[in-house]
Amino acid sequence: MADFGHELWFGAFLTPDAAGHHRIVRQAVLADDIGLDIVGIQDHPYQPAFLDTWTLLSTLAGRTERVRLFPDVVNLPLRPPAVLARAAASLDILSGGRVELGLGSGAFWDGIAAMGGPRRSPGEAVDALEEAITVLRALWTPGDEGVRLDGGHYRLEGARPGPFPPHPIGLWLGAYKRRMLELTGRLGDGWVPSAGYAAPGELGAMSEIVDAAAERAGRDPGEIRRVYNIAGRFSGAAGGGFLDGPPTVWAEQLAELALGHGMSVFVLAVDDDRDLKVFAEEVAPAVREAVARERARKRRPDAEGPIGIAEAPQAEAPQANRAQAGAVLDEATRPRLPKRDISALPPRRQANGQRLVLIHDHLRRELTQIRDALEQVAAGRSDAAALRSMINELTMRQNYWTLGTFCASYCRLLTTHHTIEDEHMFPMLAAAQKSLAPVVARLEEEHEVIAGVLTQLDAALVAMIEDPDRLDGVRDQVELLSDVLLSHLRYEEEELVEPIARLNLDI
Repeated sequence: MADFGHELWFGAFLTPDAAGHHRIVRQAVLADDIGLDIVGIQDHPYQPAFLDTWTLLSTLAGRTERVRLFPDVVNLPLRPPAVLARAAASLDILSGGRVELGLGSGAFWDGIAAMGGPRRSPGEAVDALEEAITVLRALWTPGDEGVRLDGGHYRLEGARPGPFPPHPIGLWLGAYKRRMLELTGRLGDGWVPSAGYAAPGELGAMSEIVDAAAERAGRDPGEIRRVYNIAGRFSGAAGGGFLDGPPTVWAEQLAELALGHGMSVFVLAVDDDRDLKVFAEEVAPAVREAVARERARKRRPDAEGPIGIAEAPQAEAPQANRAQAGAVLDEATRPRLPKRDISALPPRRQANGQRLVLIHDHLRRELTQIRDALEQVAAGRSDAAALRSMINELTMRQNYWTLGTFCASYCRLLTTHHTIEDEHMFPMLAAAQKSLAPVVARLEEEHEVIAGVLTQLDAALVAMIEDPDRLDGVRDQVELLSDVLLSHLRYEEEELVEPIARLNLDI
């Protein structure tokens, strides 16, 4: 039993009730807006009251921007793995790499058989799942030759691989019994138990089976994500059970599972918008803070062993960051293009360009909140832990950069904006006007510098929580972030507002 140092994700497990389809879409969009990381949809194709899971996931992918999506878990007997490989890769491409794949060996065999699916014994179901994993990975691996597989349950007779997902789709196995747990350890990228079938007190023994199987297969057990489907009740006082009480009780219990059993993805079965918001805005930040504090403590020299996240930068890092930022953000070396007056353009085109300024204004307001909170700490009106909790409650996104625990904080807002620019706006601008290519390349380089500053800010904030006397380190990093971000935003507006408006690009 261990903490494997994975980034913590929090998500919503939504019931695909056909009668409530408007609510499901609304709640998935809400999950995306309030900063949750993942949305899971159960897959029971024989249930006539449910929407088809893949159709629903595709719809949700089109309505959301950052949240990951996964079937929780696929009913494999009714989803042929060769077709499933194409479907999952296609949705990963269309969603910008936001798909994970939960796999189940099958249950409710009467319903499966009623739909024309096979009725398998427990042993046959595990064997079929193992073959399905082989099929999925083979069809996601580029190669010139067709794939051939002569299995007991699935055959491929020269199927060509592709399309290929833009990110490594995780194969997360729903497993409870020994053979399935051992299969997870040998071949799975993740393990997905549900609290209704595996209570917290049972996770340790199950996890040991997964870990032992991984080690026998020559794998590091830390490679396997631990995903826990949970349910609970928010109430004014602790009820004595698992996830029955106020958000502080939930946070304590989930942090214990993260630190003691390596659980790093918590997916809440929820139908109420208020509960979804409490989970995202109160529970998730508190869990992240508690886990980050414990991980930081264990990194100290007198603690036992590494915990698997990067060491905090040393005191000289702020100066190094400032030198790097100064080189990349040097005004004299920034590419510049001739400007045209946009006042003669139609109002709609002018508004397209000004939309970038409005987005940036939001970034500037959020930065001001952080600066204000920091000064409250300095004036003694708050404390370091409260500051980090407040920052964690901002609704934002993480994408290209692994920024450590602080990815749940202000970096999510910036990386949301930067990712949209890198993946959508910048390529569109460079394609529409080739002379913009040097400006776009410089802006992308500046994104990387800002990501590094955010990493240093998180490390400084963790250090301040451990030692309040290190407040000046946080102040230095916030000042550096202010300098580089405000300079970057100003440069981007000066160079891009006019071409966005003139080219009539929808950002």
